[in-house]
Amino acid sequence: MASIERLHRTPPLDLAKLEEDVVGSLPVVRAAPSGLMPDYVEHEEGVTRVGALTAEAVVRDYEAAAREIEAMGAELISAAKKCEAMTAEVHNAIAFMRDTAASYREEAKKIFKRIEECAIFTEQVRKTCETVKLKMIEGKV
Repeated sequence: MASIERLHRTPPLDLAKLEEDVVGSLPVVRAAPSGLMPDYVEHEEGVTRVGALTAEAVVRDYEAAAREIEAMGAELISAAKKCEAMTAEVHNAIAFMRDTAASYREEAKKIFKRIEECAIFTEQVRKTCETVKLKMIEGKV
């Protein structure tokens, strides 16, 4: 019985006050930009204003996203060009290293040949000295 008694004692609902409270708590709705719509869409005949505005808002959001995607593509192209330039530089560096290695091999070949020539000459000098020494010992000089 207590709940029935409370129901009858509640003051009447003030609808004007309720509407004011609800409207006051709603976020401010900003108008959509009224620029031109993308050329790949146009309104259908007989579409309501709400439908047209909703469609415009959605297509503008998609268009903004598409432009961002295209911008990312441009950045990717720029990165690819930098990568190509770096690859060309790497190929030049590799060619330089190959040329340098070939030069080192040629130099090694020259030094190798010179050392062997010196070794042969030294052996000839040693043999000549040995022969002269033996002739001196035998008294044939």
